[in-house]
Amino acid sequence: MRLVSRFNPLDVRKDFPFFEKGLVYLDTAATAQKPKAVLESMTECYVEHNANVHRGVYALAQEATDLYEGARKRVAKFINASSGEIVFVRNATEAINLVAQSWGRANISKGDVILVTVMEHHSNIVPWQMLAKSAGASLEFVPVSKDGLLDMDAARLSLRKKPKLFAFTHVSNVLGAVNPAKELIALAHREGVPVLLDASQSVPHVRLDVGELGVDFLVFSGHKLYGPHIGVLYAKRSLLEAMEPVLGGGDMIKEVALSHSTWNDAPWKFEAGTPNVSGAVGLAAAMDYLDALGFDAIASHEKDIMDYALEGLDSLGCVAIYGPRDRVGVISFNFGDMHAHDVSSVLDESGVCVRSGHHCAQPLMGELKIPACARMSFGVYTTRSDIDRAMEALRKAKVVFGL
Repeated sequence: MRLVSRFNPLDVRKDFPFFEKGLVYLDTAATAQKPKAVLESMTECYVEHNANVHRGVYALAQEATDLYEGARKRVAKFINASSGEIVFVRNATEAINLVAQSWGRANISKGDVILVTVMEHHSNIVPWQMLAKSAGASLEFVPVSKDGLLDMDAARLSLRKKPKLFAFTHVSNVLGAVNPAKELIALAHREGVPVLLDASQSVPHVRLDVGELGVDFLVFSGHKLYGPHIGVLYAKRSLLEAMEPVLGGGDMIKEVALSHSTWNDAPWKFEAGTPNVSGAVGLAAAMDYLDALGFDAIASHEKDIMDYALEGLDSLGCVAIYGPRDRVGVISFNFGDMHAHDVSSVLDESGVCVRSGHHCAQPLMGELKIPACARMSFGVYTTRSDIDRAMEALRKAKVVFGL
């Protein structure tokens, strides 16, 4: 498999077979396209090393196990964790649910408060609502300021009340706002409050270091990281060791008797059944690919694309943009009096793919006082010509619809 050694947007684009379709893909925040290096690693996994892991003593099974556990080590290195602190799950949503159903059920009780923010994706709200309902606890929300940033004064005040957990997103999937994760985690820990950080929208764009952040739980999805559909839960080793498994079955046990069972060590006690071996291998390959590009180069390229797109939207004169100007990954907007779904449909007719709707963030839509919005989101393969095609389609729509 080929890894690029120097970042060039046009060279990078050649690594993604998807773009042979000729489409402009501006929905990377929903799911990223996959480079050949990832696809080839998964194919090789199935063709050359296909066997179940942790079960067989024959050579092929050992190869598969080594690949799977090697991928765990690669993920750990990517975020500066130890491999025993990495749990593979289906997606970030499952990771949050795992924490809620295991750690949450053991630590949240009647009258307790779980603190989240108004800008959260539904996956970082609904699991806590479910836990609060069953435990007799309640949720409180840190509001968002008019400029689309988290209200830090309100966050400090809420943390002084010592909630049992603070769960928040690193980067808003609607506003693109980057929350000061290290500062917020330090504020929470000062009050003895553990933190879960949803890094789904930040991990493709910025280098994460769980040691530097000091975070207790961190979750992300591989498919937003140019990898396959697999998720990651990081948790401090002491927390994982104390937590009970949520799913039962093969591989998560040490011994099974008719009357009782004993659990495997962490992280394996949380990975019941046959795991997604090729997904883990593909995720490791995606991390290799991004490291070869370099996060400084990625950030520089994406800032150029972001600034160029913001300038283009501003030039149209009938666009409402939500969130701060200093942002990462996404631009959410409304276009004149057109419904967001109509904006997406118009762009689709020109071969431009953008998301529209509430973006699994209905509470935030309520705060913004809009039912929906369109969203452009960018990646390592986005070029200025992609933005030009999107702007051309919007300019035509402006004339046709008299905006």
